[in-house]
Amino acid sequence: MTKIAYLDEVAKLDIERGCRTSIPEFILSLDKSPQLVSRLLLKMAKIKGLGIATKVNFKTLNLIKKNKPSGYTLDYNEKAGIVVLKKKNFKIKTIGKKIAVLAAGSSDLPIAEEARVTAQVLGCQVLYDYDIGVAGMHRIIKPLKRMLKEKVVCIIVVSGMDGVLPTLVKSLVDLPVVGVPTSRGYGFGGKGQASLMTMLQSCSPGLVVVNIDNGFGAACAAYLIARQAK
Repeated sequence: MTKIAYLDEVAKLDIERGCRTSIPEFILSLDKSPQLVSRLLLKMAKIKGLGIATKVNFKTLNLIKKNKPSGYTLDYNEKAGIVVLKKKNFKIKTIGKKIAVLAAGSSDLPIAEEARVTAQVLGCQVLYDYDIGVAGMHRIIKPLKRMLKEKVVCIIVVSGMDGVLPTLVKSLVDLPVVGVPTSRGYGFGGKGQASLMTMLQSCSPGLVVVNIDNGFGAACAAYLIARQAK
């Protein structure tokens, strides 16, 4: 499938990406004008019934709200910065599998929420628990037991600062774990660099790592794992 929707020779929407890869095109709003994001989102929603934009700021959100036509619903998760625009009769297909999202600290919440909302839009059921970092590692036991009891097939672990939590979680479970370093940190190794390096140097086999603040990418990986789970 190679259908492309052109927008003033500025952007090319990959309309059938979902048919090829099982993941539709999400519109990244970073460094795009509110006008362009709004037009891209509306065009995708009109063609496919669903349009999603990530890392949306309030200025862009307000323009999207202003341009939203009748017959469409708009959902915005403020923490995640994700806008979902869809026709009122559009139904998101669920895949009948569960994944989990864990976050080390409340400062990691925006990226954890980006992962959670993305996974839900893709059709996963998501269990989640936040503020369970290794500074009080006893906090991990209860939510992890619950998630294993619910038979999640993959766990996304979001962590800034030292980035230790994904390694700890992977040492306790027989599931694939996706580590997400965040830019929450300061001083030497700040802005996610220390967290990323810690995860990349992990000695817990089965931990894979996405780039700094890439909750979206982690959710896509977890979704594809869930699709293949038996």
